[in-house]
Amino acid sequence: MPSDATPLTQAGTTGADADRAAWWRDAVIYQVYIRSFADSDGDGVGDMGGIRQRLPHLADLGVDAVWITPFYTSPMADGGYDVADYRDVDPLFGGLEDFDAMLAEAHRLGIKVIVDLVPNHTSDQHPWFVEALAAEPGSPARERYIFRPGRGENGELPPNDWESVFGGLAWTRTTNPDGTPGEWYLHLFAPEQPDLNWRNPAVREEFADILRFWLDRGVDGFRVDVAHGMFKAEGLPDVGTTGQAEMLTTAVLPYWDQDEVHGVYREWRALLDSYPGERIFVAEAWVPNAERMARYLRADELHQAFNFAYLHAEWSAEALRAVIDDSLAATAQVGAPTTWVLSNHDVVRHVTRYGGGEQGTRRARAAALLMLGLPGSAYVYQGEELGLEEIQDLPVELIEDPRYHRTNGEDPGRDGCRVPLPWSGTAAPFGFGPEGLEKAWLPAPARWAALTVEAQREDPASMLSLYREALRLRRQWGGGELLNWLPSPEGVLTFSRETGLEVTVNVTDKDVELPAPGEVLLASAPVEVTGGVARIPAETAVWWRGAGA
Repeated sequence: MPSDATPLTQAGTTGADADRAAWWRDAVIYQVYIRSFADSDGDGVGDMGGIRQRLPHLADLGVDAVWITPFYTSPMADGGYDVADYRDVDPLFGGLEDFDAMLAEAHRLGIKVIVDLVPNHTSDQHPWFVEALAAEPGSPARERYIFRPGRGENGELPPNDWESVFGGLAWTRTTNPDGTPGEWYLHLFAPEQPDLNWRNPAVREEFADILRFWLDRGVDGFRVDVAHGMFKAEGLPDVGTTGQAEMLTTAVLPYWDQDEVHGVYREWRALLDSYPGERIFVAEAWVPNAERMARYLRADELHQAFNFAYLHAEWSAEALRAVIDDSLAATAQVGAPTTWVLSNHDVVRHVTRYGGGEQGTRRARAAALLMLGLPGSAYVYQGEELGLEEIQDLPVELIEDPRYHRTNGEDPGRDGCRVPLPWSGTAAPFGFGPEGLEKAWLPAPARWAALTVEAQREDPASMLSLYREALRLRRQWGGGELLNWLPSPEGVLTFSRETGLEVTVNVTDKDVELPAPGEVLLASAPVEVTGGVARIPAETAVWWRGAGA
């Protein structure tokens, strides 16, 4: 790779030392998919009690915060992302008292808690939508959502050509009280998830109150689901093409990334900043480029946004360096930290994306050290610290993801990355619940016996030990917001941090030899150093104590 000694920086939003020291700027945040993390009551589904019981694992791992996917009252048409009551815990997961106990224990262990906020849509069982269906066209109840008359002679055609992310039309027609066909309502996801009308002041007032409810309980922040949605272009214009709506698209569309959303985020940021402590927003936003992403991260808007471009970067030195450079340059413009993420509950686990088997695991180990060595904040999806792969042969009758069902199985859905975690034992469900639990809501494969937390905890060569040691060293060596690229052979990435940490990643499928820049702190595979020359195996990352450190 060519040399580039010009550091890429991320300035603080005010330049003040206090701002640069904010916990979230270089935090490691662990994502809990609540249904699949840990079960405390023996029903085979994860819950608040399970999270509380397993918080010591996260403390031992060394994470700074936990982000919990939706646990609100919900019919579970989309795994809880169809919310019927934003101010309560679904009985499947416990109650508000269980949330409060979990929050208190997390804070006792020094772990901050971020909860999911779902503002683009509600459940069709939400009281607002039930009221809207019973109300007349044009009524205040319907104005909270996006209802429109159909096109065609008798309104039999949808209002426009928008498609659902989960397959099919983005519109469903209602039935009037007298049984005749009525208006259509918009749902960019499942029909059970009607989109809210964010041009209605009542919607903005409601969500400001929801934020206050959880901030008053002591949460440390919010992950904003579909943060690039919410507003739709005036007039709801046709797109003009089919195949437009993908789950993870960066296409320019009239229902994504509308400028009006930034006014809402400025209101939310002012509300958040009125509370004591460093509380944050992180956005799930799919936008066309890094510059558009940076708009969400201006000093008076959101704190972080997931770096999906990095998640989807191909396994090559050129591609990885390009996305790292683009990401750091874009966020530096607005003084925000860059985030790095390899997996989450919506994408194929990266062990599988990287080829699966031994190769996928080898690349995943190297990718972990690359990600955790970069300046900014890192997100770890539950189970990646165990090296879990995507489960691609789930029994059809157990698949719940609406993406699978609305496409008649053409889309495999996301349940394969949501299989409950293996904690201990030699047979499924591997300690996921209390003693005697026979099965979890999704089955884990027998081969996961070698990947349980129990099996890996004392193995210094395990993925869990690699993550634990990387997070420990990151606290010592990962500080600061500078990255300096160093000369390296073709197919190898090398950079230094101002703490003295140097990172080398051999992305090629062959061993390489290069001068050892210092002492090996950590490596994703064994590295030989002889006479000042290091032999780095294929697809391996190394952290070094630089010569000047």
